[in-house]
Amino acid sequence: MPKAKPQSANSGGDASDMETAFYDALQSADLEKLMACWADEDEVVCVHPGGARLIGLGTIRAAFEALFSNGGIRATPQRVHCVDSGASSVHSVVERIEVMTPQGPQQAYVIATNVYHKTAQGWRLVAHHASPGTLNEAHEANDTPQVLH
Repeated sequence: MPKAKPQSANSGGDASDMETAFYDALQSADLEKLMACWADEDEVVCVHPGGARLIGLGTIRAAFEALFSNGGIRATPQRVHCVDSGASSVHSVVERIEVMTPQGPQQAYVIATNVYHKTAQGWRLVAHHASPGTLNEAHEANDTPQVLH
């Protein structure tokens, strides 16, 4: 049976535009907009921090529907590092998450990898893998020289 794809996702632009749409949908708990960010493929995959590997649009949709039952996810992408290659784009993202605790709002960090492919419908998410992070991840380490000679 063919799957109907909502037309709310941006079909133009680049992978970064699709990433913006993905995080906007997370924050607003808009399941239809969020699912429109995903490629219409059976092989798409999603891993939430500490969670099992979810394969396929139906499984991913059910997981986000459960997450959204308490409202949006206040995930703000920071420290985005992109590797673009033709019809693929891999984004390594430090997500700052605001969580409500008995002591009030607190910040947590998640390290995510988002993989986008350019499809006939435009850029679409094919993999989202997120792991728990720490405040240290807000400051990245790299081996790029800081001084040019």
